[in-house]
Amino acid sequence: MSEGAPPFGPEYGFGIYIHWPYCAKVCPYCDFNVYAAKDRDPTSLLEAIKKDLQIHRPRLPEHGRAGSLYFGGGTPSLLKPTEIAGLVRAAEESFGLEADAEITLEANPNDILRMDLQGVKAAGVNRLSLGVQSLRDDALAFLGRDHHGSAARIAMSRALDVFPNTSVDLIYARPGQLAEEWQSEL
Repeated sequence: MSEGAPPFGPEYGFGIYIHWPYCAKVCPYCDFNVYAAKDRDPTSLLEAIKKDLQIHRPRLPEHGRAGSLYFGGGTPSLLKPTEIAGLVRAAEESFGLEADAEITLEANPNDILRMDLQGVKAAGVNRLSLGVQSLRDDALAFLGRDHHGSAARIAMSRALDVFPNTSVDLIYARPGQLAEEWQSEL
């Protein structure tokens, strides 16, 4: 291993990242590999992800079970609980998951307000990462987000009722953001 390279090997464990590229709409600040979900059938992508998990398992023959599974995006909270469960099952069948594996789903606040959170939990998810980005309505409008600060607060409360392990993403150093505004959001 070269000096300064992060450690990698069976003794260090590993995690799995599944990228869900679809969003209800693409936010103007987003630089990720994302696409508007309108009129897209997720079936072929779900099957491709499952096949990809199977194909890559032989590349890590000496590694044990995965310690984490992370659904990022995009907006993986657009997935149905049954689709999430199918991907969790595919990861388990291909790589195995530690008994205490952290299984995270990124979610938008508006999705939380209409999601079957108990169904998501039953699918195997034990942590949510909420893309709140801001609690200020003016900043959310500037960022092109579809929710309001009040909806984000309700979503956070609802998420925490089902998932005590919930994180919230906030964007720091937005153009024109004052230190006092940042402090008030925290």
